[in-house]
Amino acid sequence: MGEYFTLFIGAVLINNFVLTRFLGLCIFFGVSKNLDASLGMGVAVTSVMVVSSVMTWLVYTYALVPFGLKFLQTPVFVLLIACSVQLLEMIIKKHSPALYNMWGIYLMLIAANCIVFGLPVINAAEGFGLVKSVVNSFGSGAGFALAIVLMASLREKLQYANVPKTLDGLGISFILAGMLALAFLGFSGMIS
Repeated sequence: MGEYFTLFIGAVLINNFVLTRFLGLCIFFGVSKNLDASLGMGVAVTSVMVVSSVMTWLVYTYALVPFGLKFLQTPVFVLLIACSVQLLEMIIKKHSPALYNMWGIYLMLIAANCIVFGLPVINAAEGFGLVKSVVNSFGSGAGFALAIVLMASLREKLQYANVPKTLDGLGISFILAGMLALAFLGFSGMIS
């Protein structure tokens, strides 16, 4: 049990895709203007990561590896991720049109997000079993959600601050992201 907890905490804090590996920045900067949209996007990305990791693990373990088709890993993973994102889009569009409209193009960017694709590749490269893949996926999604919610909170606070014209917008956002990355760097010695 401790091994899974360590893997989860490592995925959330130490190996955070956004703040330590600098992946998935398009959605991170695009959606983090609004706290509600960021929270929803964090949940959506986490859901897609977990579902796609389970699907890719099953296909990788029971189809690609036994038949010697590991070279098809990339196109198969992309196809499975696109299917899970399309399913999520249909569910969100039907049950929460306001959230669907708030996310806009960023919902479809989940399918092309390097975090969502990189995670199953990392799980396969590390040789994780199904449970470890799910724990790593959930932890990575929670880390993404944590990072985007922290960023959205800070950006909403900045709306009331006197930010110099030259830094307004993405300039101050990059500075905030750098500070968050430095803060998360402090967790790097937590697990050896």
